[in-house]
Amino acid sequence: MKPVLIIRTGQAPDNIRARHGDFPHWFRLGAQLAPQWIHVVHVAAGEKLPSPEGVSGALITGSAAMVTDRAPWSEETAGWIRNAMDVDLPLLGVCYGHQLMAHALGGRVDYLSGGREIGTLPIDLLPEAEHDSLAALLPTQFRAHTTHEQSVMDVPNGAKVLARSARDPNHLIRYGKNAISVQFHPEFNADVMRAYIQRKHHDMRREGFDPHHTYRQVAATPIARRLLKMFSRHHGLSHG
Repeated sequence: MKPVLIIRTGQAPDNIRARHGDFPHWFRLGAQLAPQWIHVVHVAAGEKLPSPEGVSGALITGSAAMVTDRAPWSEETAGWIRNAMDVDLPLLGVCYGHQLMAHALGGRVDYLSGGREIGTLPIDLLPEAEHDSLAALLPTQFRAHTTHEQSVMDVPNGAKVLARSARDPNHLIRYGKNAISVQFHPEFNADVMRAYIQRKHHDMRREGFDPHHTYRQVAATPIARRLLKMFSRHHGLSHG
């Protein structure tokens, strides 16, 4: 059996990592993946990706990096994504992974107008989601944790936008029968979301947001968290 690849594009801040763990751990739990069937590659640290044919699927994490910087490791990963699409590999990108997938496949990424989007926010499904193999299983509105400065501004040709927030019109994108990405964080729990808000409170104030109000609005996001498990089960990635 082929392993499930977790493409690690960064790591959680030290204080969050020490208390809550790091991206691969959150993704493994959310997707209900058996530890022995995971292959983590830290691309931002220079580790090289295996051939798409050598894995059963891939999850692409978030990062503090910016897609628009076009770092060599990021552009190499974008090339890998294009190769993975050629063989219809199951792909799920989250936050930076979402933006990188869109960039790799011909979309445009840039800074979100008006400053970062952060906190537990309502996500609204669009009519196109009604016939999607995964999004159709979600309610028309659900809450999700978000923290990002950049967003997908223009989606690739042929891609379908399935959900939006009040400020970001491209929160959930379908690229092909096996490839999907989300701007929100299905791998976060409420404690992790609160920790990010505490870490970013100075930046939030500078951008005109009230971090205390945002902190108080944090709530559980069981529907968003379910998405990782849904993707994993739909594509047969949950070994054991």
